[in-house]
Amino acid sequence: MRVKKRRAVLLSIFAAGCIVTPVFALEVTEPAGAAHGFPGLCDINGKKLADGEFRQWVEGNRLHIIITYRFPAGELYEEHAQFRQQPELIQEKWSWKESKHGKPQREFAVDFLSGTASAHIHGNDKDVSKKIDIEPGRTFAGFGFTIALSNLRKRLLRGEQLALKAVGFAPFPTLTVQVVTVKISYGGLDRMRMSGRLLKGDRFIIHPEIPFIASLFVNVPDTKIWLTNPAPAGFLRWEGPIVLPDDPLIRVDLLSGATSGRAEPTEPDKRG
Repeated sequence: MRVKKRRAVLLSIFAAGCIVTPVFALEVTEPAGAAHGFPGLCDINGKKLADGEFRQWVEGNRLHIIITYRFPAGELYEEHAQFRQQPELIQEKWSWKESKHGKPQREFAVDFLSGTASAHIHGNDKDVSKKIDIEPGRTFAGFGFTIALSNLRKRLLRGEQLALKAVGFAPFPTLTVQVVTVKISYGGLDRMRMSGRLLKGDRFIIHPEIPFIASLFVNVPDTKIWLTNPAPAGFLRWEGPIVLPDDPLIRVDLLSGATSGRAEPTEPDKRG
């Protein structure tokens, strides 16, 4: 009986550690300010594909972000995002546009304030525009998750698993948009070579909780985001599909170089 009780206690402790806690109001613990950088976009194996430019600034009480990636063959990717940081973090806008030689290819947009999302793929006559259920302060898209992670970092490092909402687009069975729950967890401390330097970063995993029926039509890969270590936590690396779940997996590095090294687990520095 004692053995059974001990097992029951251990199972209860394990279950408690795996509980996913919903985040209803995201407290701003790491306010974002002005920043300017030149990230690199690579394929998932680290081969550089495009040069990027990252611009972030605060205007009034809004945080604005524009990220552009320019490819040698004339393609251009551009991501826009807007946030309110007080009294809590709330994403208000997000968009992603792709063009080639100035001609639009694909466009995705979310207006969190009006609760609408749209997508258009040129040349295929694929369009969608839909009202979606937005939970302010809990629903994010694109680079919004990096901003959210910066403010959730301490909780995740303590072992909490948190639930947020993500606005996502899917191509099957037809082009559609939906809001899904994502589980966010800490994956460990990694080191990676980037632009000739060896850097350390905390890896966070964003796992979409896709309903069974939907999973029969499309496989949605996890997204991984690394934040700089030691703190203050800033963006270091991002890996995942471009926009749609069946898009090629890509890697975006804070520092642009000819090649990008894979992330490898490392032990925390216990000195001091």
